[in-house]
Amino acid sequence: VQLQASGGGSVQPGGSLRLSCVASGFSLGDYAVAWFRQAPGKEREAVSCIDTSDETPYYYYTDSVKGRFTLSRDNAKNSVYLQMNSLKPEDTAVYYCNVVVLLKSYWGQGTQVTVSS
Repeated sequence: VQLQASGGGSVQPGGSLRLSCVASGFSLGDYAVAWFRQAPGKEREAVSCIDTSDETPYYYYTDSVKGRFTLSRDNAKNSVYLQMNSLKPEDTAVYYCNVVVLLKSYWGQGTQVTVSS
């Protein structure tokens, strides 16, 4: 089981980025996938979560990103995406994707997002 996160970069305020989380070794579509972020000197926080394994899809967004970030998934590519629009300097952090499989938590390696003018 492996997760690989990518898509980070440096953008100006108001810009956009799309993060990708690609899984290998298991079917990502069978599980909820969460994105976390950790800014320098701060604790890791949950940003968003997508769970489409049941009949009723579940999406979670922390208040600070509602209306700006959007989750999607492509089961054929075994991937989950986090589209981030209207980025703000306070979105600057390392972003991680996370999946819990059989009670074990797996993390992607993290991708840096920097929002600065």
